[in-house]
Amino acid sequence: MKPLPVHERFHTWQGEGCHLGKSAYFIRMHGCPVKCSWCDSAGTWHPEHTPDEVEQIDPATLAEDAFASGCEIVVLTGGEPAIHDLMDLTHALRIRSLPVHIETCGAYPLRGEFDWVTLSPKWDALPLDETLAEAHELKIIVEDEASIEKWVAELAGRYQTDQVWLHPEWSLLNDESPRAEGKKVLSRISEWVKEHGNPYRAGYQLHKVYQVDQQGSGSRPLVPLGGDPSKGV
Repeated sequence: MKPLPVHERFHTWQGEGCHLGKSAYFIRMHGCPVKCSWCDSAGTWHPEHTPDEVEQIDPATLAEDAFASGCEIVVLTGGEPAIHDLMDLTHALRIRSLPVHIETCGAYPLRGEFDWVTLSPKWDALPLDETLAEAHELKIIVEDEASIEKWVAELAGRYQTDQVWLHPEWSLLNDESPRAEGKKVLSRISEWVKEHGNPYRAGYQLHKVYQVDQQGSGSRPLVPLGGDPSKGV
């Protein structure tokens, strides 16, 4: 089995989406070509924040550590995990009866066997139709008041899931009191869900409120770029 570049791995719980609150073992892959200016995991790709050495870990070791954690699900995330061939890792997890979830922007074909696909589309790397067809839930990042309408137009007729989560871009909310734009985004999400109903859901990253990921022994400090376009590469 070919080792995989891993930024961090830790036992926590899923803080968003349909599996909110479930005990989860997160494996965060290194590398991402998308490079969002508001990325909250810039340590996986940004040259100013990546570690001096990226750990290369055998898929069997990753699977055994996930199994030993006693988790309910395993979440493969990034960075962008789909730039890697995950077939060996997903096989090693599934033979241990561990449900495998992936969080992806959808711009790359999925190489592996997944029980759940969370697709969060990005404008700089639009999702493939084939990946959208595999998505069990969509997570749209709402950056401003016009974001929802733009994504609805872009994705119209291209997905089958009835779970579309609308998440406020986190850097708009991370001050002691939300910035004016953050308040507008929250209001727009609320208005949209009330007006349109299914498949739209109001979302939030609850794990950040609890700061639970930072409690994991294998986690690294957060490296959020904060929405500053100059910080993207």
